[in-house]
Amino acid sequence: MNVQPLLDALGLQEEAARAMAGDLRTQIEELQARLREAETHLEHLAITRKTVTALADRLPAVPSHLPEHPDYPRILAVLNEATGPLRARDVCEALDCELLPKNIEGTRAKLKRLVKLDILAEADTGSFTKRQ
Repeated sequence: MNVQPLLDALGLQEEAARAMAGDLRTQIEELQARLREAETHLEHLAITRKTVTALADRLPAVPSHLPEHPDYPRILAVLNEATGPLRARDVCEALDCELLPKNIEGTRAKLKRLVKLDILAEADTGSFTKRQ
């Protein structure tokens, strides 16, 4: 019996299996590299989440029912940094507004509106502070 054709067929199958194994190793290496990139990206996202959460805890809470005017967040920022009650004139100075009656009265009206919204408290007549 001649076993040479059988050995030749086995040789071809071994060669094909080696080629397939090589291709699979290459794919595994590529997948491992992609996996490392994905894991690194996940680590960066976790660090970012932790940083944003830590910073968000330090920001003053802005009430969701705050009026849409851009002065209101600025007024609240001034009152957040204040150590005691402020008058409308003091708030105008902190906001770098000209100390004209129209500006002071406009600021006073905004402060009164924030009192009505229960965001601020009027300590004395004309003196405003953050609500405790």
